Amino acid sequence: MQSKMNEESGLEKLDFGALSLEQQQKLRQFKVKTRIDNEKYLRAHPEVELLISNFLSEVFLKRPTDIREFAADHFTDPNLCVIIGSKMHGIPSKAAQSD
Repeated sequence: MQSKMNEESGLEKLDFGALSLEQQQKLRQFKVKTRIDNEKYLRAHPEVELLISNFLSEVFLKRPTDIREFAADHFTDPNLCVIIGSKMHGIPSKAAQSD
């Protein structure tokens, strides 16, 4: 059965040496540049880390059974901007305290 799935997906004969040395080097350079660009973006936008850490904290505290619904509710919460903003400035917000 696995063999049949591989044939249908085109994965039965992967050639991992298909990239030339030049292509491999360009790919490596692209990956490094992408990581650097991502790091610069994250440093310029500390709210991203706060959004993610706040979400994960809530997940671990509440342990929802339907994570997709929980995530949708979490990221559409009208108070999220206030909660993240207060955490960025180190000010406890009423919205953050009400959780």
